[in-house]
Formats: sequence, structure tokens, C-alpha cells
Amino acid sequence: YHQARVVTTHRLARLGFCTAMAARTITKQELAQHNKSGDAWLAIHGDVYDISKFAAMHPGGEMIILEHAGTEASDIFWSYHSFEVLQKQERLIVGRLEGAGDREENRILGASDISTVPYAEPSFWMGWKSTYYTEAHKKFRAEVRKFLDRFRDEAERGEATGAAPSKEIYDAMGEEGFLAARIGPGEHLKLVPRLPGGVKPEEFDYFHEGIVHEEIARLATPGFIDGMGAGMVIGLPPVLQFGPGWMKKTVAAEVLQGKKRICLAISEPAAGSDVANMLTRAEESPDGEHYIVNGAKKWITGGHAADYFVTAVRTGGKGAGGVSMMLIERSEGLETKSIQTSYSKSAGTAYVTFENVKVPKKNIIGFENGGFLCIMYNFNHERWFIIAYTISATRGVIEQCMKWAYQRRAFGKKLIEQPVVRHKLARCIAELESVQAWYENLTYQMTQLPYDEQSMKLGSAISLLKFQATRVAHRVSDECVQIFGGRGITQTGMGRLAERFQRTYKFAAILGGSEEIMADLGINLAMKTFPKNARL
Repeated sequence: YHQARVVTTHRLARLGFCTAMAARTITKQELAQHNKSGDAWLAIHGDVYDISKFAAMHPGGEMIILEHAGTEASDIFWSYHSFEVLQKQERLIVGRLEGAGDREENRILGASDISTVPYAEPSFWMGWKSTYYTEAHKKFRAEVRKFLDRFRDEAERGEATGAAPSKEIYDAMGEEGFLAARIGPGEHLKLVPRLPGGVKPEEFDYFHEGIVHEEIARLATPGFIDGMGAGMVIGLPPVLQFGPGWMKKTVAAEVLQGKKRICLAISEPAAGSDVANMLTRAEESPDGEHYIVNGAKKWITGGHAADYFVTAVRTGGKGAGGVSMMLIERSEGLETKSIQTSYSKSAGTAYVTFENVKVPKKNIIGFENGGFLCIMYNFNHERWFIIAYTISATRGVIEQCMKWAYQRRAFGKKLIEQPVVRHKLARCIAELESVQAWYENLTYQMTQLPYDEQSMKLGSAISLLKFQATRVAHRVSDECVQIFGGRGITQTGMGRLAERFQRTYKFAAILGGSEEIMADLGINLAMKTFPKNARL
């Protein structure tokens, strides 16, 4: 938090400096005089930059930038660079071009602002009416976005280097109630000092929770943000719903306050979606007071840094009826190894081994051999969370495409003026808005049903929506990479978020149940309520 405040202070100080420099008005005639090596100015978006010394350090070479010295170079600049580049070079500003208008009134919106790009935000934030959202939700989103923006730079660095989210981030998430807000409404909200936006625990609903998942997706650093608590989002609910009182009071409080980390350990090398056939075993110890756990888990989100593992084990015979859930604390015999997946190691995705790990019997979640029910109940919330994240991440990459198509020029005109590009964007937006509407409808049902009824009544729709949301992400990713061209397959530069999205969107299509399982499960569950008297 202290680091974030220092960065913010520096930004404000720099802004004050830039504002003072921009107060000087520079005519086009004066600008034109600074047009050679060693004395070069150019204007971009109304600001005049002295690039005399910078030109030699220009990553694209000195000559290409000096070609435009002494001119208003906005069009050519936006074809090659993003707004981030201007932010990094504000120290070079020497004034404001005559006739460019007020700098503040014409400022480019940043990542912490509510976007005004068409379809870049859910419709309520674009000025539409909604029966689901209120002004309180608007305030809540603004607070969450502002909070997360403090860690944007660290998230980008972590995504690139593999560094896990720092203790400072977890402390801040605990203090601000950010972690608790990712688990939905309930008594657990009273375990933290406050919630974002000053929302009261009794006023908090699933739309608030959805906003948190949507906003964290906007950081567009998928590995790093999974390291910021995705393991907790899927690992803590079984504790809260089925755990004994002591576990809810102590473990939940430690986790939600950012003091400890937790993950869900179900998938195994030989049992991914086939949960009922897992092999990790827990056998009663000779003293009758403990379980001795042996086995392995794989692809465990957040497992590498976890203190607690909500683990599915076999305590009985074959199949679903022999599965139990238990809380296993990191201890002797439990080891984790980092797995390199398609996204950053900062996610902490782990291979977990249990070798004669001693677990107190009181750590059972639910009851012995009743773990499969806990797993199934938990899946709905996990899948809904993945849906919220996926839709927002998809919306974010569409916004990137809209901006790129507007500012990139090819064949003498902007990309957005090409019918084929408009058609690609139309397909992306139409598919996105359809799953957004279904998601909001489902979320509303969640606000009206108790947890156990949600699990029974919404399983089919949530499964099918997860299937559809990840299919939409697949098609949007394909179109966006095509629109960005070479930049869409480059990990740096203007298309890096499109490249990152196409490399990582498949996580949502596999985790929490693969697309094929989701489609089949959705129809199977629907058929359980098929009326016996229905005929053509």
C-alpha cells in the first residue's frame, strides 16, 4: 500500500509539472522551426514534445522519428504506439499547441476511468437502464477499479517475470475487504473491517461479487491475477458452506484478511474432469485420531504459495460415494512444485504431493464419504466466477480492437472504415452481449435463491453458459488477432493484450469442467426435469 501511495504521489507531482509546462502555448510556426537533429519538437494530441535528446534513443530508430519533427504527428503516432508511451514521456512536454483546446478537457481516458468506447463496459455503465444494477453498484465498481489500478504496474511486471503477488498486495486486499468480496454474500463478510465502496455486508449481493471478478479481469494479466486469489475463490467456499465452526472462524478469517492463502486441490494427473475416480487416499491412523494422506494433485491454482489445501481424497470405496473433502495444512510430507503453463508462473499453479501427511480428523469438511456433494455444490459458484471473468476479459480485448481499428491507418484510411473489419467487430460484440445478458439473468436468480437451491436449479444453465462464454472467447480471440495482424502474435507492443488473450483464454474452457463436459452436463441436468407428458 505504501509503495502504491508513493507511485501515486510521483504521478501527481509529474502531472502538476506537465500541467505547468502545457500552460505555455506554442504556435504551428514555432513548432515548425524545431525540425532537425539536435533541435526537434513534434506535437501529439495537442501536446508539444521536445524529442531532441530522445530521438537517438527511439526504439524504432532516430531517422523515422526525425522525419516528423516540426509537425503535428498524431496520426502517424497512433498508428505505431499506445497511450502508455505518451504517459512515460510526459517529462518531454514543453507546451500546448495553439488551438488544441484545454488539456484536461481533451485528456485521454486511463485504465481507471469508466470507458466511453462503444461496448467497452456493460450496458448499465454505457448509460442504459437496468433492473439489476443500482447507483450503488456504479460506486462499487469505481472503487474496485481504482483499488486495482494501484497494482497495475506490479501485475504487468509479475506477468512477465513470473513473480507472485506480493505480501503487500495481499495485505491491502485483506484490509479493503477485496478478498471477502470475491466469495459472495454471507456471514464471512463480517470477518473483514470493511468492503469496497463502503458497502454494508447486508447490502452486498452477487452483482457486487461479479463486479469484483469483472474488474480483476480488466488487469489483463491472467497469470498474475490468478495468483491474487483465484485459488481462494474456489477453495474457501467449501469451508464456509460445509466446514465445522472452528474452521469457519479461524481459517476463513486468516484467509479473508490476507494473512494466509488457500487453494482447492481436486484435479489429479489421472483424473481431471473425472472427479469421482480420483486416486489420492486418506486412511485412518493407528491412533484413530488422524488421516494419513498419500497421493498427488495437479494444475492446482495458487497451490505453490498456499498455506491450506481444501483437498478431495478417497476415504471409502470406488466412485463418488467414497470421496471426502478435508482441509490439509501445509506440513511435513506435503510438497508443491511450480508448473509452467501457458500463462505466467505468477499464478502459482502447482503439482502437489502428499506423502504420509498427517491430518486431524476434525479437518473433515462435511462428513466422511460425503465430499462429492461438497464438490458438486462448489462447482456452480466456481463456474459462475469463471463466466464473469471470461466475459469481462473478452470485453477488454474487444475494446482493444475497437481502439486499434479507430487509430490504425492502412491503404489510406482507418481500419474501422474497412467493411470487413466492421463485420468482424460486429460478430464479436453481438456474441459478447448475448452471453452478458444471460450472465446477468443467472446472477439475478442467484440473488433470489438460497445456496442449496442454486446448486439444484441453476446447474444446467450455468454449465451451458460457461460452455457458450468460452466458445465466444474462442471466436473473439480469433477475430481480434486477425484485426491486429502481426501485432496480435507479438508479446510486446500495441497488440500484446490480444496476443495474451489468445494464449490464455483456453484456461476458462478447461478449468472448472471442460467445454465438452459442460455441454453434456447442461443437457443431462435439463433432461432430469423433462416433463413425462411432453410430446410432438
